[in-house]
Amino acid sequence: MDRTPAQHRKRADAVRVRLQAQCPLHRVDEPDQRDETEGDLEGKAEVGSGLLGACVRRVGGLELHEEHNRGEDADIVPANLSPDYKAAEAAFRKSRDPCERMEWLREMLRTIPKHKGTEHLQADIKARIKGLAEQLEGATKGAGHGGPALVIRAEGAAQIALIGPPNAGKSSLHARLTGSAAHVGLYPFTTQYPEAGMMPHEDVHFQLIDLPPIAPEHPVPWLVNTLQTADAALLVVDLGEPSCIEQLQAVRSMLGQQRVTLTERLEATADEDPFALRLPTLMLANKADGVADLDAELLALRELSGSRLPVFAVSAATGHGLGDIGPWLFQNLGIVRVYTKTPGHPADKHRPFTLRRGQTVGDVARLVHKDLARSLRYARVWGRSGFEGQQVGHDHCVADGDIVELHA
Repeated sequence: MDRTPAQHRKRADAVRVRLQAQCPLHRVDEPDQRDETEGDLEGKAEVGSGLLGACVRRVGGLELHEEHNRGEDADIVPANLSPDYKAAEAAFRKSRDPCERMEWLREMLRTIPKHKGTEHLQADIKARIKGLAEQLEGATKGAGHGGPALVIRAEGAAQIALIGPPNAGKSSLHARLTGSAAHVGLYPFTTQYPEAGMMPHEDVHFQLIDLPPIAPEHPVPWLVNTLQTADAALLVVDLGEPSCIEQLQAVRSMLGQQRVTLTERLEATADEDPFALRLPTLMLANKADGVADLDAELLALRELSGSRLPVFAVSAATGHGLGDIGPWLFQNLGIVRVYTKTPGHPADKHRPFTLRRGQTVGDVARLVHKDLARSLRYARVWGRSGFEGQQVGHDHCVADGDIVELHA
């Protein structure tokens, strides 16, 4: 019989004693305190309905890039990566523009030491260059012949990827949030190519990219490369779907195999694999209008999926909860709006420049024009980052709502 997450949870409570007897080494009523990333490839072992296991086994998270590689004799071979390579790798991680990422990949390949210890990393870089080149070439041909583009250039305050299993309602949410003409169908795999749209929030916009569903029966080879330009993800699930837990596990497993981790944290570790992607993610429990006991279903969804991601209950049909998405993205992505002015004129309060927390006046100048960043002598700032009209230099950190007057 089909069960909702809350019904599964009730059934799981009824068999806890039997499960503990079968697996005395691990108590299922006590959460495991060890660190577990959202990219773990395995969750709880399956038993009965497949949603709760008697024992828990975990596979370590993604293999992190370290400064060594294994040779054919399985010995550790030092990579001895050069400063030039490390600088190129850092720039690659930071960049979201596909053309810039291609340039930094080529620089990484040029500067990487050529010896046995870096053979696997060299092969990985070459594979990334080939895949990105095919995407860029496809985007160019698509633009010339009316075909769909697989590379979506980031616009607005941030690029947000809509991901999830089939028939979760991604396209309906995309159409409701952006006013796009995203094709909505009752059958699975309606979305075949990326669909971009702009979601307004106050005086900025977030770029939402509707992507094909993630499912083992219909893998999309280019999807992970398309995710490389995203700043965050919205993971959409159908709260009323009895198999939503298995669907979530399948999504996490497929992304994990491609070194993509959905995380509740924005920060990435310093020693992380340069090609691993960590996407700050908000889970959207869609179709909440059709659920009777919403709180119980959300609690069961979190407990049975083992997910630490923040969850919002939403409905594309009624609009329930959709107004909370923009503020969450703005806050958790650290968006900072800066308004510019020219000397002797009022500030332009209609089109702010968007940055991230910690960025500086120099970054504002680069957004205005790359030549201005080189010729900038100083700036005057009005707002929370300083007193009214304070003269500051390139390294002055700006705050949300600041007005900046640039002097070259």
